[in-house]
Amino acid sequence: MKPNKLQQKYDAFVAYFSEHMPIAESELHYESPYQLLVAVILSAQCTDKRVNMTTPALFQRFPTAQDMANSTAEEIYTYIKSISYPNNKAKNLLGMAQTLVSEFNGVVPNNLEDLQKLPGVGRKTANVMMAVAFGQPAMPVDTHVFRVSNRIGLTQNSKNVLETEKTLVAHLPKAVISKAHHWLILHGRYVCLARKPKCSGCGITGICDYYRTQTNL
Repeated sequence: MKPNKLQQKYDAFVAYFSEHMPIAESELHYESPYQLLVAVILSAQCTDKRVNMTTPALFQRFPTAQDMANSTAEEIYTYIKSISYPNNKAKNLLGMAQTLVSEFNGVVPNNLEDLQKLPGVGRKTANVMMAVAFGQPAMPVDTHVFRVSNRIGLTQNSKNVLETEKTLVAHLPKAVISKAHHWLILHGRYVCLARKPKCSGCGITGICDYYRTQTNL
């Protein structure tokens, strides 16, 4: 696709969602950067709904990183055993909390490099923190973002999440980058489903490469 045509696609995407989804936020429940970080670590390969069912008791027991750092992986496990991969996540949460206390005085860092020093925190989770907790123009790429952006044709068959992230950031207005992350996630979660996208209820079929190929337009 020619560069100007691709940018027109992005402009149409932003215009549609700015009008039809002006408020787009994380569906995880949290009250602080620490709570969000815990919730995002738990959400890997798990639904936000399940995480939100689990975190109230977890946060009550461990209201601060210091409280969690003083615990054990075995105790943390008892609070998150209904979450996918609870053993690994319990170890990551303990390591994350201990690193926060030992290296960052218990405060969640607000930059990508330091965030990725925390156990259980990769680039995607770090970008979620930058976008959601700190309001920075970051583009976390999860399975929904990767799938939907490729289907629409925003990323032109990107081969990996880093390529997808860089392409999206390069073409989206800086002011909407973090919100566009939520647009793509929510669209993928409720409309552009993995197995059977609900094209009949989609408002952006006019710019979607997948819809065009399916309908031979």
